[in-house]
Amino acid sequence: MIIADEQTFASTLEHVETPVLVYFWATWCGPCRVLGPLLESIESDHPDAFTIVKVNADDSPSLAARYGVMAVPSLKLLVDGAVVRTIVGSKPRAALEAELAPVLAV
Repeated sequence: MIIADEQTFASTLEHVETPVLVYFWATWCGPCRVLGPLLESIESDHPDAFTIVKVNADDSPSLAARYGVMAVPSLKLLVDGAVVRTIVGSKPRAALEAELAPVLAV
């Protein structure tokens, strides 16, 4: 998992060759505390499938606005820089893996 903000986000994406799962979160968000470790576990089980970029929505409001984040946690799956899937809220592992199936099969 890579931590990025408004200043580092674009350069971070330039260096990633896999699909990117942008994880918008906030320190006050209870569901985010559950989702973060779950995403790290999925990422470690599928190390070559995608890269997670973690963005604090409160610290990077312009970035959150650019991606239309209205609530946290929010996940934006980017393939070749384009959003191909949005996931809002915390979900069980099986549901997340089902949502991410197109990139997990890579």
